[in-house]
Amino acid sequence: MNTEILITGATGTIGSEICRQLSKLKIPFKAMSRSAKDAKPIAELEGAEIIIADFNDPESLKNALKGIRQAFLLTSSSEKTEQLQLNFVAAAKKAGLEHLVKLSQLHADENSPVRFLRYHAVVENAIKDAKINYTFLRPNLFMQGLLGFKDPIIYQSKFFATVGNAKISLIDIRDIASVAVECLQGNTHYNKTYDLTGPESLTHYEIADKFSDALSKKVEYVNVDDKQMVSALRSAGFPDWQADGLIEDYAHYARGEAEKVSNNVLEITGNEPRSFDSFLSEYLQKFKISHS
Repeated sequence: MNTEILITGATGTIGSEICRQLSKLKIPFKAMSRSAKDAKPIAELEGAEIIIADFNDPESLKNALKGIRQAFLLTSSSEKTEQLQLNFVAAAKKAGLEHLVKLSQLHADENSPVRFLRYHAVVENAIKDAKINYTFLRPNLFMQGLLGFKDPIIYQSKFFATVGNAKISLIDIRDIASVAVECLQGNTHYNKTYDLTGPESLTHYEIADKFSDALSKKVEYVNVDDKQMVSALRSAGFPDWQADGLIEDYAHYARGEAEKVSNNVLEITGNEPRSFDSFLSEYLQKFKISHS
């Protein structure tokens, strides 16, 4: 069977999950990585072929896209993400790629006050302009993103953000991957845009209550102002562009713009999206002190 699917961002959280799900379904795929060493766990999956390529190197992208009909586009977060993805779109157009599934973000819009939403929209529009069949996946906040709060939850029984009392329909990244896998098969999802959410909308205070119940200790959500949050992010090692971008993202959540619940995960995969309780039961050990 020919390998006609290319996964970029294959060594990241979502990309690697897509690779695992494709392998489980016995669907062959190529996984793009800048480093053979980083891609070693993916290389061990049945049906995987590693392609060494770089978003900054058009010749390597041309080679990666040879014989490919369907591709998944995801890059790691950096100041250059928009340009790197545009490089791939240009290479895909030259290669005559049939279909591109892009991981975008809920409410992507070139006029958004949120820089991440602007860049996603720029890339979406470039894909449309390139006349490549597309599927845009626009997920809400990742449940796995809360792993960034694990240290304050473990050691202070608190976590901090600037979202106030706004509800957010968080989604498990494994459900995003399942949707991507479906969209990479056949042509049913060509030229569609899908908002992807979990099954419920929760405030951070409600999330804190769920942590309290699961961990059998009181966990508190502390709402802070932007200045305090950006200072904490910078102290944690986030570069300025990312810290400022996250503040914009949180303001978007605080305005109640991420509350809507979508049925797309169920409609596309046939499975209900994972609840936050389900996520927490599986990831609970990561929010506890390790004794290993």
